[in-house]
Amino acid sequence: MFFIDRPYVSDFFKMTVKDNGIPVVGTAIAKNLDLYNGTKIITEEEAIKIVRNQEDLTIYTTSENAIGWIAEHFSFCDLPGKIELFKNKLQFREMTRSIYPDFYFKELPVEELKDFRIDEIPLPVIIKPTVGFFSMGVYKLSNVSEWDEIVCSILDEIEQVKGLYPEKVLDTSSFIIEQCIGGEEFAVDAYFNNTGEAVVVSIFRHTFSSDTDVSDRVYTTSKEIMESNLDEFTDFAAKIGAVSGVKNFPVHIELRREEDGTLLPIEVNPMRFGGWCTTADMTFKAYGLNPYLCYYQQQKPDWAELLKGKEGKLFSLVVLDNSTGIRGEEIVKFDYEKLLATFEKPLELRKIDYTTYPVFGFLFVETREDNFAELKHILDSDLKKFIA
Repeated sequence: MFFIDRPYVSDFFKMTVKDNGIPVVGTAIAKNLDLYNGTKIITEEEAIKIVRNQEDLTIYTTSENAIGWIAEHFSFCDLPGKIELFKNKLQFREMTRSIYPDFYFKELPVEELKDFRIDEIPLPVIIKPTVGFFSMGVYKLSNVSEWDEIVCSILDEIEQVKGLYPEKVLDTSSFIIEQCIGGEEFAVDAYFNNTGEAVVVSIFRHTFSSDTDVSDRVYTTSKEIMESNLDEFTDFAAKIGAVSGVKNFPVHIELRREEDGTLLPIEVNPMRFGGWCTTADMTFKAYGLNPYLCYYQQQKPDWAELLKGKEGKLFSLVVLDNSTGIRGEEIVKFDYEKLLATFEKPLELRKIDYTTYPVFGFLFVETREDNFAELKHILDSDLKKFIA
């Protein structure tokens, strides 16, 4: 069964569940998210009964907002506990300590940030909410002198995002300070099947504008990216699956490959692929593979076949996060047409209410490998030239 929730459900996802008869749990929120006529809806009571009487169900959520419902109504099984192992970054680091025994991390309540002796820990470090989402409250600290300014920025951001997401999704009462992981970053959509085997359904390289950039702006997949990383990242996911013991469990993995080749997890987001129906939908646009259906039907992608004819092409997800420094409610207009004109082959634009969420939208684009400059341009932009 699948769960849908705010903030966003794509038309592609809605079409997938309708056309394939995938049951969607009819929560109060789900009833107001405009599912297509003919979608198979099951009541909350039916969902609870099914989970009580059947093991190894394929459960998926479009949004981590649904985790609260699962924690409340499925408390009789081990699923909420498995979710918490991944969603809580402190628990995740504790769970993977046997794989990465030398990895430094420390939990810190928000009220202790101002007085914490940052000079007593090894730098550089990353500071982020223990339960977080969408790079909110994430900062890189390289020098002790930056600490006071970062704390002020964190406290200001907490006020800005207050009430946007449930505590199960974003909880800013506690932060984790952990060693900075270097190297190239990737986002991986995968699932653990009914025997616990790891199956990778997409790989995106996360490109940054600078060493201090921690934003979610450009994610790119290609034939070369898939072929050169698939086996290694599948083995990596298998290690995570072994220590967690999960089955029928979709994940969105963020990891980095350090200079010596070591793979280290940044975080593993449970019960979903990329948030806001992004990376999974982009995977279909790029390769014709539907990750939602792949997971539901327990299929393994035939990557050799899927990647045929994809030479020389880059497929990118562009996250139009509000990096203008201007609050959304103060922005009169975002010029989406001007934005589209900067790309040679836009595939889909999804406009988002930027007065409610700190993002103008999501853009899917296809680019020739020898025209990476257009991606570099949007990567470096603060987007001010598109607003009024």
